[in-house]
This record gives sequence, structure tokens and C-alpha cells, in this order.
Amino acid sequence: MAETIDKDPVAPVLGNPAVVGLGGFGMTTMLLQFHNLGWMGITPVIWSGFVFGGVGQLIAGFQEQKTGNNFGYAAFAGYGAFWIILCAYLLGSTTGNKMLALNENDVGFFLFGYTLFTAGLWIASFKISKAMFLTFLTLLIGFILLDLVFWGRPSLKPIAAWDLIVCALTAWYMMFHVVFRSVFGRDVLPVGAPLA
Repeated sequence: MAETIDKDPVAPVLGNPAVVGLGGFGMTTMLLQFHNLGWMGITPVIWSGFVFGGVGQLIAGFQEQKTGNNFGYAAFAGYGAFWIILCAYLLGSTTGNKMLALNENDVGFFLFGYTLFTAGLWIASFKISKAMFLTFLTLLIGFILLDLVFWGRPSLKPIAAWDLIVCALTAWYMMFHVVFRSVFGRDVLPVGAPLA
């Protein structure tokens, strides 16, 4: 009779949830800026915001929690919630119900809350990589500019839009860094050492 050897089961290789989170963040951020620049309507922003930016990032955040990555957990769950709230707010403003309607002052305060949230993550990004630092720096600048837009400085909207397009592209750069490293087996798109 052959001897039975007990072997530890090999753990399956799991995908990195950041690719979905960064993909959804970059896509919806970019589409909103295309709208803010007057290049397209709001409908694609709302539906991609609900699905890819909202639900997709929430799922990525919950998966990051399982890996012990509190930065990814906070960022993806927080910005996933942002997109769901924003899109619900945009839809609510079309109902004619004053309680659900958008007003610029309220949007400014909503964005200001996320400005403070982003500032904390920007500080944490110093310890991750140069690409992450740049993503959160441009996001923080974008939120500050949008706060000012909704608090009476509408001329800053195109500047905010271009800044946030850069932010979206840096998020996608990091997404493709992870994807390409997995596919090619080497670091095709380096993200740079932490700043601190």
C-alpha cells in the first residue's frame, strides 16, 4: 500500500482589488470632468458613478479590508460611497422635491467634507509611493478648487476639471502598474519609492 503524504493545500492566487477600485475611481472622475468641461452630458456620469465608481469601489474596499490594507479599505469604500451619494443627489435634484434638490452651498459643504477626508489620505500617501502621492495631491487640489467653485468662484471649474483629469490618469497608471506587473512578470510602470 502506497504511503499517503499529507500536503498543505496550496493557497489560490487572488487578484488585487486595487485594480477595480483604481479603475472605477479613474473612469468616473474622468467622465465627470468631461461633463464639467461641457464635452458630454450628465447621464453617463450618473450610471458609471453608481456602478463602477460606486458599487465597484465599495466592493474593492471590502476586499482590501480582507487583505489588511486599511488605506485601500478607507479610500475605495469612502470614494465608492461618494459616487453613490453624488449620483443619488444628482437624480434627486431632478424630481422637483425641494428636500432632495441640489443647491450649490450644500454641494460645497458635501465636497468640503471629502476635502478633509482626502487631506488625511494624502498625508498617508507619503508612505506608499510617488504615484499615490501625486494621485492624492491632484485629488486634494481638485476638491479644494471645487469647494471654491460651489462657494462662488465658478471660473475655477475648468482648472479643477483639468487637474482632476490628471488625477484620473494617475489612478489608471497605478491600476496598469498592478495589471502589467502581473501579466508581464516585471515592473513595466514603476510607481516610485515612498516620499517618507
